[in-house]
Amino acid sequence: MDLHWAVVLFWVLSGAYLFLFLGGLLARSWRALVVSGIAVILPSLYFFGAENWLRLAILLPFLSFIFAYLVRKNRSV
Repeated sequence: MDLHWAVVLFWVLSGAYLFLFLGGLLARSWRALVVSGIAVILPSLYFFGAENWLRLAILLPFLSFIFAYLVRKNRSV
């Protein structure tokens, strides 16, 4: 059985996004939200080439970055 490293990288980045996004929201950590946005850029670009509703996955990094901005803005006040 052949191991495809691209598939492993895709699932590791997707899992890291989910873990960091939820952890960043619960801990209100803007750094974790930024790293989660960076981690999901590559998988979301893959789904951007789809011809169906999965094309909306490109919004996930923007969602993470917006939440990071809002957490950072509210914490500094």
